Amino acid sequence: MPRNQPLMAPAPGSSAPAATTTATTLAEAIRIALAEDIIAGRLPPGSEIEEHQAAERFGASRTPVREALRELAAAGLVEIEPRRGVRVARLTLERLGEMFEVMAETEAMCARLATHRMSAPERFALQSVHERSAAAVADGDVPAYDALNREFHSALYRCTHNGFLAEHVQALRLRLAPFRRAQFHHADRLRDSFAEHAALLRAVLRGDGEAAAREMRAHMLAAGSSLASTLRPAG
Repeated sequence: MPRNQPLMAPAPGSSAPAATTTATTLAEAIRIALAEDIIAGRLPPGSEIEEHQAAERFGASRTPVREALRELAAAGLVEIEPRRGVRVARLTLERLGEMFEVMAETEAMCARLATHRMSAPERFALQSVHERSAAAVADGDVPAYDALNREFHSALYRCTHNGFLAEHVQALRLRLAPFRRAQFHHADRLRDSFAEHAALLRAVLRGDGEAAAREMRAHMLAAGSSLASTLRPAG
């Protein structure tokens, strides 16, 4: 693997973050762009990410680049080696499986608590998010569905009315965010995910917290399985 793997330019139709963006927002934009490059294979495992190249690519100073790299390291996407630089981590399916297993149990807890604690307006809002995602599924629009998927799950976290749990699950979600989006590139995953959300929503609306937890657990494990199929080498 070449030591100095060049950073890829932004994908066609995309642009570097605006220079007027705040440092925090800029660091987040850089993190997302690099994470997507890693998941898409444009930055393969073992390749080096050089700070100055990233800074030039995004028209930024090294400060937001370093912040983005720290976030990627926390998510397990890169490894920061003292005096040796930053390299894309070599991810294992076993590690991803462990992460999705924990996420499945945590989100199942959220689904159960939210079912019993959400208000009528919150139920209506959750149903509305689900209905809006139908168009993205029909169009095969992965970015649109991914955004609505995040909105759907985040709404459930808030509906637990447990701030500590919501913060905990959001932190877990951040670590898995690039992988959760990657699952949607698997054939039929958009449609399957939508159907799983529908089953979960039915349990929520009838007030069956235990069924909602089971549906959420199954949903998350299915997402992990889909991702594994996407990432597993052919042959």
